[in-house]
Amino acid sequence: MKPDYDVLIIGSGFGGSVSALRLTEKGYRVGVLEAGRRFSDEEFAKTSWDLRKFLWAPRLGCYGIQRIHPLRNVMILAGAGVGGGSLNYANTLYVPPEPFFKDQQWQHISDWRDELMPHYEQAQRMLGVVKNPTFTDADRIVKEVADEMGFGDTWVPTPVGVFFGPDGTKAPGKTVPDPYFGGAGPARTGCIECGECMTGCRHGAKNTLLKNYLGLAESAGARVIPMTTVKGFEQRADGLWEVRTVRTGSWARRDRRTFTATYLILAAGTWGTQHLLFKMRDAGKLAKLSEKLGVLTRTNSESIVGAARLKVSPELDLTHGVAITSSIHPTPDTHIEPVRYGKGSNAMGLLQTLMTDGTGPEGTDTPRWRQLLQQAGENPRKMIRLLNPRQWSERTVIALVMQHLDNSITTFTKRGKLGIRWYSSKQGHGQPNPTWIPIGNEVTRRIAAKIDGVAGGTWGELFNIPLTAHFLGGAVIGDSPQSGVIDPYHRVYGYPTLFVVDGAAISANLGVNPSLSIAAQAERAASLWPNKGQNDQRPLQGMPTAGWSPSSPSTRWCPPARPGRCGGCRSIRSARQARSAGSSAGQSQWRAADHAAAPAVHVDGHVAHQGDSVHQPVLVVVVVDGPVLGRPVVPNGHIAPFPVPANRVLRRGDSPLQ
Repeated sequence: MKPDYDVLIIGSGFGGSVSALRLTEKGYRVGVLEAGRRFSDEEFAKTSWDLRKFLWAPRLGCYGIQRIHPLRNVMILAGAGVGGGSLNYANTLYVPPEPFFKDQQWQHISDWRDELMPHYEQAQRMLGVVKNPTFTDADRIVKEVADEMGFGDTWVPTPVGVFFGPDGTKAPGKTVPDPYFGGAGPARTGCIECGECMTGCRHGAKNTLLKNYLGLAESAGARVIPMTTVKGFEQRADGLWEVRTVRTGSWARRDRRTFTATYLILAAGTWGTQHLLFKMRDAGKLAKLSEKLGVLTRTNSESIVGAARLKVSPELDLTHGVAITSSIHPTPDTHIEPVRYGKGSNAMGLLQTLMTDGTGPEGTDTPRWRQLLQQAGENPRKMIRLLNPRQWSERTVIALVMQHLDNSITTFTKRGKLGIRWYSSKQGHGQPNPTWIPIGNEVTRRIAAKIDGVAGGTWGELFNIPLTAHFLGGAVIGDSPQSGVIDPYHRVYGYPTLFVVDGAAISANLGVNPSLSIAAQAERAASLWPNKGQNDQRPLQGMPTAGWSPSSPSTRWCPPARPGRCGGCRSIRSARQARSAGSSAGQSQWRAADHAAAPAVHVDGHVAHQGDSVHQPVLVVVVVDGPVLGRPVVPNGHIAPFPVPANRVLRRGDSPLQ
């Protein structure tokens, strides 16, 4: 019997959306199951107090974009809805530092920086990454604190996936035709910098996945099925996957459906993917699953704290800007970002309490709940005013503290007294997962002093349960089922037609916001799939890997006439070779800013390089197999434009393509 889909994807976040587009391009019939609802821009909550549109609690009739999950060792924030975490994430798209690529879990498998960088660059183009152009009041305060503490030179504006205006200008509120994909995408409106990114952008400026990967996948033929919760799945005797679902929030038997597919991709977010894998393993449906499931679950070594004034100051606009506008690095392994919500979005202020310190050389032996009582006793009126959520977003600078240290928790299931299996966690591999970050607390207290405010933490911290927006890992890449849950091609060990392509596959702490890394890993994973009907060049599980062999899609989602600077090369022989240039074509290295000095190379009628005052120069690469993304088909071995600044890709001394 023919399956419903060639590829069925559970989840529509960064991993699911990238997979949907790239595999649709390769000729597969793709379906995407999403537990949440579909939002148009104007349907997002006006403020976070509109709980039905902001909070995810289906049993209470709330189908919003903000999930909150408790675990023994951490409280987790995640996303919901068609577009997944892109609906409520803070737009911030960093390439992680070197320790991520060199982590002991996977460094022996490949040179991961070299392997993944072309895919990071591709994801940056697709997500429209630019540097935040605005220096806000919160940035000024954070920069002053960094200067006083001796690391002011680490302050940088954030790379964000937001449309500010055409051709690098700021045009707040101005709507223009699709500026990214030559008309294949939707019209966009310049960001008004209202701070509402994490409650859902109502203005058409945020580059959510529906504006790029997922929207383009739908246009190319992928089918997205919203309000569909997966209850379980199993592989049938004929090899097909059978996925059982129910309409989200429904108890009626008539709302149950079953889908079948040749391939199944889990992209339900780290929490959702882990839950499904544990549930199916415990039910005996995935008996061959690696025992490493849940091991190396990461929190990004993260803490979310903040500083709040007791009343709004007319001299400080703490809601102005995109959600995150800058970063500082107080230590080589610590990264802090000021975060904001828009005016009126004060519901998350209910999570805030006074700041307390943990134990350790830089902490105290006084229990954290007792520290809170002591502070409250000293000034109960201040405590009451701080905890009042009224105008919280206008009074508060949230501090997102992240580290790339090698620590983790281990998630697992255990049977309770009533025979029900519960999802829980414990301290894991490496250093203990931090319950507080001393330098983060110190910086936050200094921010509080700058704004004449009070430093705050979250209620969970009183019980050594920090808050994280970046729950990662637990189904990590390994060279065998003894070291990981998935192989380097993202196939689940023991089940080569089952894949994990989301945050659960992140194999080390990033120390930065993870969305770009999830997208880059998904780009790479999809590039290694064959076109439908072609031979699969990926080795069988258990066989040695002999390099990576990306294959070009058989079809393209966008017109050839779209702006070349938003394209990318998907026709490379390997990721490593994409960072080399052929000397036989006469290429030389130049700085991207040197437009006049950059040469124009003509090969077989193609202009291999051109630059002007508006467009950065493009790099030429040798196309090995098929078309360059968004360009007409170029015969094998010919030259075609590769729209990346030359200084980002060309490296002197690289070996040429053969």
